[in-house]
Amino acid sequence: MYAIIDIETTGLSPIADRIIEIAIYVHDGNKIINEYSTLINPERFISANITRITGITNDMVKDAPKFWEVAKEIVIFTEGKSFVAHNASFDYNFVRNEFKSLGYDYKRDKLCTVKLSRKIIPNHKSYSLGKLCSDLGIVIDGRHRAAGDALATVKLFEILLATDSTLGQLNSSKFYHIDASIIKSLPEEPGVYYFHDHNGDVIYIGKSKNLKTRVFSHFSNEKTSKALKMVDEIHNISYELTGSELVALLLESDEIKSQKPKYNRRQRRASNHYGIFSYIDESGYICFRTEGIKKETPVVSFNSAKEARDRLYVLSEKFQLCQKLCNLYDTTGACFYYQLNHCKGACIHEESSDDYNLRAQSMLDELSYDWQNFFIIDMGRNDNEKSVVKIENGKYIGFGYIDTESMGNSLENLSDVIKIYPDNRDVQQIIRTYLKQHSVEMLIKY
Repeated sequence: MYAIIDIETTGLSPIADRIIEIAIYVHDGNKIINEYSTLINPERFISANITRITGITNDMVKDAPKFWEVAKEIVIFTEGKSFVAHNASFDYNFVRNEFKSLGYDYKRDKLCTVKLSRKIIPNHKSYSLGKLCSDLGIVIDGRHRAAGDALATVKLFEILLATDSTLGQLNSSKFYHIDASIIKSLPEEPGVYYFHDHNGDVIYIGKSKNLKTRVFSHFSNEKTSKALKMVDEIHNISYELTGSELVALLLESDEIKSQKPKYNRRQRRASNHYGIFSYIDESGYICFRTEGIKKETPVVSFNSAKEARDRLYVLSEKFQLCQKLCNLYDTTGACFYYQLNHCKGACIHEESSDDYNLRAQSMLDELSYDWQNFFIIDMGRNDNEKSVVKIENGKYIGFGYIDTESMGNSLENLSDVIKIYPDNRDVQQIIRTYLKQHSVEMLIKY
């Protein structure tokens, strides 16, 4: 049994806005067997823009029932039925929040005709209700009114049922080709997860502090066609627990680079990154520049040229560095900061390279590791082990796990458990950022 629903609202936020009209058609899989429709007094002003779209005015709802007065009817009409709507999350979240304001926990199984349409009748240019109905020859009598749109959704739903009586779901699973029990059995721990297609090939790799919650979020994401297309291709899920979120980040980065999953294109494209680079000019001054990353490894990397340049501006001010030597001010003479007495004259050699480089090196130190050789000790996959990340000569060596009883004070024991992984600018940035933003159990210098 299905309750096919449409609502009109005062706006787009289920928290800030209210329902002004609702229509429900009860469907048994063959035909409509009951229906309900009413205007609702939202107890707030309806804007001119909403009136222009829906035709519903403040005068029309002033004597309409308030939501609490129709709440029982909505419960009865939807009890024991799947909540069906076009872009179901929108309608469902509004209805659920209206009930929440009354202290009632409203829950129904949900079916989205946008998601189902993309799966069962693919290759349409648009899956908006108006354009999809136009493509399918469905006439909407009363567009942007709850009853008219709900009835159009009924006709669309009947086409979907006639095309695929299982509604595109295997074994009655709400997760496309994945049985719900697989999602429910995932651990709520840090790790890396892998989505596999029908051939077993990995099509997406991700990491999370909570594998179960993160994986579930992919199947509830109805915002983009790419997200819907990806979950439609998932036939299996595997994962690897890491214990430490830092290790999850490092493993995810390496796995994406080595396996190159089709839906991880953004993460594996390193050529679009920008960085801050350092060099020494002919007069012995430490200089900085921002540019796209090619072969040379930057001091620190960013997602855009603007981010890199903005960061260099902030740091140059913090350490009183010369704008000209930071390639932030193009001039053959003194830089702009010199004129404001913020630069000590390195741009025109008034300040010696030795004095200037002390501050420049301090900036480099802030962007680099405090130490060149150290281990990061963090949480393991269980209570009896710790994760170990090794940095040597400023380079990432890899990670591993060690039994807490075997750990002792031996650096050799820590090195023995390390599995070697490639060092690159991405993992360097991951480690720097993580150490600046999170606490780990221990840092051991050697």
